[in-house]
Amino acid sequence: MIDTKFAEHFTHEWVEAWNSHDLEAILSHYSHDFEMSSPFIIAYSPESGGTLRGKEAVAQYWAAALEKFSDLHFVLDSVFVGADSIALTYTSVLDKKAVEVFFFDESGKVFKAVAHYC
Repeated sequence: MIDTKFAEHFTHEWVEAWNSHDLEAILSHYSHDFEMSSPFIIAYSPESGGTLRGKEAVAQYWAAALEKFSDLHFVLDSVFVGADSIALTYTSVLDKKAVEVFFFDESGKVFKAVAHYC
């Protein structure tokens, strides 16, 4: 069960890691075999269908994104707490509004994340 304290701690660390462009700190929140889905992934890897599996595959994608968007900065809007997930709304690259949902395993690591943009 996710509680507010866990959600606030995760969110603070996650936003700070992304805004500092620290790939190792970003990846520290995820399980080794996690799955990431995003419409941006299709541009990077069309054959993926928008989903990458495994920390190594996602790390390569995020490293390329951090290089391409050197001014990347996330501005948090809201945090929503679910039974086994957290949903964040934030402003992302190119001033796109984002909703990202994180599903957590028993050790508190993200095993699946799904990003949505408008």
